[in-house]
Amino acid sequence: MSQTSLELGDRLSQLREDERRRALRALLMQPLLYADHPAYRLVKRHIDWLREWLHSETRWDLRLEADFARLAKTAPEHDDGSRAARPGRRPVDLDFTRRRYALLCLVLAGLERGEMQSTLGRLGKAAMDQSAEPAIQASGLVFELRTPGDRRDLVAVVRLLLNLGVLVRVAGSEDAYIQNETKDVLYDIDRHVLSALLVTRRGPSLVDTLEQPADSLDWRIGAITARFVADTLEARNRELRQRLTERLLDDPVLYYEELDEDERAYLFNQRHAIVQRIQEATGLVPEMRAEGIAMVDPEGDLADQRMPSEGTEGHITLLLAGHLAERLSQDRAEPWTGLHDAYRAWVERYGRYWKKAAKDPDAGPSFCREAAERLVSLGLARIEVDGVRPLPAIARYAVEAPRISRVSKIG
Repeated sequence: MSQTSLELGDRLSQLREDERRRALRALLMQPLLYADHPAYRLVKRHIDWLREWLHSETRWDLRLEADFARLAKTAPEHDDGSRAARPGRRPVDLDFTRRRYALLCLVLAGLERGEMQSTLGRLGKAAMDQSAEPAIQASGLVFELRTPGDRRDLVAVVRLLLNLGVLVRVAGSEDAYIQNETKDVLYDIDRHVLSALLVTRRGPSLVDTLEQPADSLDWRIGAITARFVADTLEARNRELRQRLTERLLDDPVLYYEELDEDERAYLFNQRHAIVQRIQEATGLVPEMRAEGIAMVDPEGDLADQRMPSEGTEGHITLLLAGHLAERLSQDRAEPWTGLHDAYRAWVERYGRYWKKAAKDPDAGPSFCREAAERLVSLGLARIEVDGVRPLPAIARYAVEAPRISRVSKIG
């Protein structure tokens, strides 16, 4: 074989690996990937390799349709509320709360039973009727359409479904509906996409309610996503590897202290092999420290949450990160009173660069809380009852004192 043929083979192999990497990265960033996305053709071209890798390294399935690809990701942990959905950037589109997630489920149930078209008012009416069921009322969820706040929650849900492609707006304005429920909006419903949204291994209606404990939410979520694991050493190790790989792909930072004994022991022994496979498939670079592992993206686009660097909120978040980093060695939560005192000092020093609302005398608690929640979503801090506890990864935001180097005078 000639040298030219070898070089051509190397280039083709490198091109194939690059395409597979781009396809997998696109699916991780956008698990519901439509055919008009530039990476869709790459997913289609390398579908066999992608399915094999995902089947081997994770517990996620990949579905390919003519008009979309669906990566059936499930959260490795069920108690992480730090990365709620946000359907847009307008004030009405705040992060989803438990109420909005519950309303989303009611709206989806109404869509499943509905026609090919619906209106915003009918979606709200169907959700309101379902919320009147005794089991739902017992949970404390009360939903009506009489107030702008209720309609704002409904609009947030609908805008998320618009972004996902489940709904297609035909006529009308959601903003007008918030102020006046007679200003309705008409939508087409894409039932094909609707059928691909639910990612469970067991239908919620198939969960045996007689088995569940009194505090059953976590139990029910676990029951609909659980998968059978054979009682063999090989099967248990494969399950551990897949679960840890999912967390490294999905979480900003994986701390050893968050793992149970079996996970921690397996990761200590296999961490180099696990992160190498992830790096080869995705281009993420491992940063391994004594406290845990973070898979860092050199390209900076494989993340739904980033440390903000612009605007008033971004500046406050960076200041708070630096403040907490300086207190990392204290191994305790920084009290809210201490954060509010620091905020007042920042206002005096940087307030002339900030927007007016941040300089209000009573603005400190709300801006500190919002900044702390951003750090939590990035795995840099944890909000506790008495304050905010910095986590080890926040050390990278510590600000060193300026150092002046002496320069010898040349005479």
